[in-house]
Amino acid sequence: MISANNVTLRIGKKALFEDVNIKFTEGCCYGLIGANGAGKSTFLKILSGQLETTKGEVFITPGQRLSVLEQDHFKYDDYTVLDLVIMGNERLYQIMKEKDAIYAKEDFSDEDGIRASELEAEFAEMNGWEAESDAASLLNGLGVGTSLHYSLMKDLDGSEKVKVLLAKALFGNPDILLLDEPTNHLDLDAIAWLEDFLIDFENTVIVVSHDRYFLNKVCTHIADIDYGKIQLYAGNYDFWYESSQLLIRQMKEANKKKEEKIKELQEFISRFSANASKSKQATARKRALEKIELEEIRPSSRKYPYIDFRPEREIGNEVLTVEHLSKTVNGVKVLDDISFIVGHDDKIAFVGSNELAKTTLFQILAGELEPDSGSYKWGVTTSQAYFPKDYTAEFDNDLTIADWLTGYSPVKDVTYVRGFLGRMLFAGEDGVKKVRVLSGGEKVRCLLSKMMISGANCLILDEPTNHLDMESITALNNGLIKFSGVELFSCRDHQFVQTTANRIMELLPDGSLIDKLTTYDEYLASDEMARKRTVYTKSEDDED
Repeated sequence: MISANNVTLRIGKKALFEDVNIKFTEGCCYGLIGANGAGKSTFLKILSGQLETTKGEVFITPGQRLSVLEQDHFKYDDYTVLDLVIMGNERLYQIMKEKDAIYAKEDFSDEDGIRASELEAEFAEMNGWEAESDAASLLNGLGVGTSLHYSLMKDLDGSEKVKVLLAKALFGNPDILLLDEPTNHLDLDAIAWLEDFLIDFENTVIVVSHDRYFLNKVCTHIADIDYGKIQLYAGNYDFWYESSQLLIRQMKEANKKKEEKIKELQEFISRFSANASKSKQATARKRALEKIELEEIRPSSRKYPYIDFRPEREIGNEVLTVEHLSKTVNGVKVLDDISFIVGHDDKIAFVGSNELAKTTLFQILAGELEPDSGSYKWGVTTSQAYFPKDYTAEFDNDLTIADWLTGYSPVKDVTYVRGFLGRMLFAGEDGVKKVRVLSGGEKVRCLLSKMMISGANCLILDEPTNHLDMESITALNNGLIKFSGVELFSCRDHQFVQTTANRIMELLPDGSLIDKLTTYDEYLASDEMARKRTVYTKSEDDED
């Protein structure tokens, strides 16, 4: 068990948390939610002891081991993958290293023998002989193949490092598990594996995530941060949303009834307070009036942007034709003879673990990269807007937000541009902020404003939900559902893909393509999908 007792954290004069009391118990998975800036990651740092509180304390049941998903992808560059995962259980790793050092001695003494015997006993008690196989199992489940298990961390790419650090956090059955955005940079297969792992996990989990489907699958409780307080709800994310909305409606209805009663009492007092025969009744009603208190209904700190893509012209029947497209990147063929035709009603989700293939295809279709062979052709009635996965260069300048967006606007009018910015939560003085200093979420909202202002009827979006809070993801999800044009997108948010796409394309590890006119859930459940996954699992095992 882990609990926060009267925890307060002040940053300058601002109180981020004020007298928070909450208990997280064994066997439960808690989703920690709240608007951007509410303090979700900060609260996890308080629980893990990485951050000191201004007041109050965190209590952990004595003897219990706490494990945290680390965010520094370069901290362990000189460690092998398998060693790093086992380091998730620090005591076990120390025993292994001390044993190895003793057995490596040339002058092995009696004292060394006694110490080695003690270590071996503790090692066996901690199931040390299964450590390597357990670590390998976690890595394989997350999609880190056996061929990488003895590689150095510095030789892995970013997404592989994320998976290894996640395996490190999960290793050794920790009593308390703190996960900050564990699904970031994971492919959908790895997310599905993690969901199953956490569902079966019997200890305490506290997780921060913007993935609504993930929270619905794994959470038994929701801890909602709003205005420096944390309110606990039993149930998953959807249950929290319904419960919180119901609570607000009930409070409003109760207040409405109280307001009617107040009005009725005030009218009686006004009419009869000067009447001698009614004065006692008027006095009694005054006392009753003083006892009525309206519930304080504070508006949530959550803010939803208004995302509405409106194409300037209707799209024709000829949208996009891709024929025999191939591309090799760094010696690896990521696209191999890809062909497909896009119709005017298509909303296509590109899924699968081949992240580079998806990004490469989008870059080609957006005109930013040339294919090695093959061709593609957009219809004459189409216009495209592109959301790149890496948008660093887009904001490498000293323009203000308003000037930056004006550069892409067909209408060079400040009021017009500020209207778009206001809908995307850039109000008032925000327009004069330099784009260079914006947060990740703010940059994404700028790019979405650029896409909206373009009036394009074909949208290409490569992982647009990265860096967005739950409210912005919901708004973007709804905006794409309503959009009347064509969409080609990749996204790791299961609910986003399921509710938006009507066609699924998976780019396989060999660069080939599976193309199905179906929803995402139906695609995952299909017999063909199951057979394909079995084939690839066996082939990878054979290679290893």
